[in-house]
Amino acid sequence: MDWFSHIGSIKHEGRSSANPLAYKHYDPKAIIAGQTMEEHLRFSVAYWHTLTGTGADPFGEGTAMRPWERYSGMDLAKARVEALFEFLDKLGVRYFCFHDRDIAPEGETLQETNRNLDTIVDMIKQSMKASGVKLLWNTANMFHHPRFVHGAGTACNADVYAYAGAQLKKSLEIGKELGAENYVFWGGREGYETLLNTNMQLEMDNLANLYRMAVDYAQEIGFDAQFLIEPKPKEPTKHQYDFDAATTIAFLQQYGLAGHFKLNLEANHATLAGHTFEHEIRVARMYGMLGSLDANQGDLLLGWDTDEFPTDLYSTTLTMVELLKNGGLGRGGINFDAKVRRGSFEPEDLFYAHIAGMDSFARGLKAAAKLIEERLLDEFIERRYRSFTEGIGQQIVSGQATLHTLEQYALENRPIRNESGRQEALKAAINEIIFSV
Repeated sequence: MDWFSHIGSIKHEGRSSANPLAYKHYDPKAIIAGQTMEEHLRFSVAYWHTLTGTGADPFGEGTAMRPWERYSGMDLAKARVEALFEFLDKLGVRYFCFHDRDIAPEGETLQETNRNLDTIVDMIKQSMKASGVKLLWNTANMFHHPRFVHGAGTACNADVYAYAGAQLKKSLEIGKELGAENYVFWGGREGYETLLNTNMQLEMDNLANLYRMAVDYAQEIGFDAQFLIEPKPKEPTKHQYDFDAATTIAFLQQYGLAGHFKLNLEANHATLAGHTFEHEIRVARMYGMLGSLDANQGDLLLGWDTDEFPTDLYSTTLTMVELLKNGGLGRGGINFDAKVRRGSFEPEDLFYAHIAGMDSFARGLKAAAKLIEERLLDEFIERRYRSFTEGIGQQIVSGQATLHTLEQYALENRPIRNESGRQEALKAAINEIIFSV
């Protein structure tokens, strides 16, 4: 069935185009910094927001008009698969992501649930083979069902923990069958509401043990996907153990897991943690832990995860600076973990939203490449820290300095002259580059 019959293939028409169903900046074959845009950006569609999202919020029921919603149960699951691959084809996107419960409904028992998954996974596999589309990553939804009210890998109930392990095992098998390039661990409820009733040490130990079991089982079945953890500071729990990039890296190092995992970073999660997206990416890049990105943005006037499509060119530019300096994302990609607004309820709004996000990142890529080529930021930073390239600064960097030598140097009473950081001038220069590409 043709679910979007009124919409044709989305093409690049350039900046002068007035067609809202065309790319103004995203040209998949255009060469930027030695690679095509398609290779740099590796865009992915999120199954949950695109195919299963209803537009509901805490104050109102869903508004989304989706032609496949006239079905139910497994018929609905099959219709969504058809709609996904038509959407990907018309958008020209080669990757998608999903949670296990996005693609197939739960049954009365785990056995029935797994049979439902097997049916839909087989359908997805055939569609992938016919289209050439790939699975960027999959994951397990271990936060939505009431059984996970107290967490999954951090549950206070061993029966829940065992169920989570069984669900994870099946999810890894699905990733293997579909050739997932990555596998994401998103701890939706791996945190706490209050320390008054929480054994934090036991919960974190158990979570680390679940990750070790996953590593072992992936090796057992020959599933060689890159494992990713997605940090998030809060919502739904008040404090989640994977609060931000730095906290998550520390956890992995503490439990000897850093060699098996990288990070999947999301822009809206960064702002919920009080960081910018580029800060989180920089932290992961510094420690060799940058794996993949979830592209969205939050509303800074609202205190929750609004998952808006990314349209902030300043943010996409600085994000792409970090990615280019990282040498790309390897097996990762840029997944649109974003949803259309509640008032954007018609099916074509899904196209408008993805076009906006893809053009924003394409423009950010072009601006970032120009920033790096012109060395605007690099030269300024090099000048700012030049005192560490000679004399006492060089001794500090090389580890030769001691408190004795620092004191001796300071006692010479040399005049200290600081220089301006020129933040406003740099921001203005970045603006000029963004709007010139």
